[in-house]
Amino acid sequence: MRMKLRSMLLLLAALTLFATACGGAEPSASEEAPAPEEADTEEADTDAGDTEDDDASAEAGDEGTEEPTGADDGDGETVSGSIEIDGSSTVGPLTDAIAEEYAAVQPDVIVNLGISGSGGGFERFCGTGDTDISNASRPIADDEVELCEENGIDFTEVRVGTDALTMVVNPETEFVDCLTTDEIVSIWGPDGVSNWSEVRDDFPDTPLEVFAPGTDSGTYDFFNETILEPSDIEAPRQDFNASEDDNIIAQGIIGTQGAWGYFGFAYFQENPETLKALAYDAGEGCVEPSIETAQDDSYKLTRPLFIYLKNESLAKPEVADFATFYLENVNSVIQDVGYIAAPDDRIAESQATVEDAIAEFGG
Repeated sequence: MRMKLRSMLLLLAALTLFATACGGAEPSASEEAPAPEEADTEEADTDAGDTEDDDASAEAGDEGTEEPTGADDGDGETVSGSIEIDGSSTVGPLTDAIAEEYAAVQPDVIVNLGISGSGGGFERFCGTGDTDISNASRPIADDEVELCEENGIDFTEVRVGTDALTMVVNPETEFVDCLTTDEIVSIWGPDGVSNWSEVRDDFPDTPLEVFAPGTDSGTYDFFNETILEPSDIEAPRQDFNASEDDNIIAQGIIGTQGAWGYFGFAYFQENPETLKALAYDAGEGCVEPSIETAQDDSYKLTRPLFIYLKNESLAKPEVADFATFYLENVNSVIQDVGYIAAPDDRIAESQATVEDAIAEFGG
């Protein structure tokens, strides 16, 4: 009986083991691990794709908010077009420097700048009427005002700076450092001398050649008004090397021993190693041209600088915008060019003048 019972128990155990081996028992925890890992990998791939999409969107957003290539004209818009400018060789470098600054914020505006002298500029401005702005190193003359009136051209005068008109000689002319009014008249007057020994007794026997602005230059007019007119002399000598381009005058003096001439302070500043500036004695002692002596009015060859705006042209957005930009930036540029900033109150007056003109004539 016991033997039969044991046999039955052994048979039952064997059947149980067989069922366990063939019946698909529950998997262990270690067998379940691969499935969750695969799911995590898929989620990671999805997240990476989302991140790439987000980066692409961010880059597209950055490109969409990039600053415009040109600054606006005050109304949130850029401007384009062209501006015609001519006139003074003295004011020309200043206007050119402003135009370079302006091109950085309004690259679609083309500024065409000519240099034909103050008088030549007014001939175009008032005569043919084909310029929008005229640079001038002197106020507009009565006959030029009449010409503008005859042709129906209204304009606005704008003070933009100050210049110290500068007399220069070749650096090898070591014997002269300062000239009086009478000595300048002996050089520049209608009976102008041809040798330095005729200017002052103790000057050596050295040929004197003159290089100076031409008759269309405001610098020429100012020098005559300041030096010759007080002596009732109407016109200077005629046998001089004339040019409306002050760079040509500078090169002539640099290359000619014993040469004398004059032009705007900026052109001396550009050539301090190859030109020698002379002091001027207007009766109170010799004073050298400089920013300081021009500002305190001790240097008596100091003069104002102007631009003239054609009122009709202020209806063109690019001209109005450029004129506004000019006055906003001129005092930060002018000394780098070699001229002297006008007093702040004068620039403020000029800004108000331009704003009023734009309000009245602008488009």
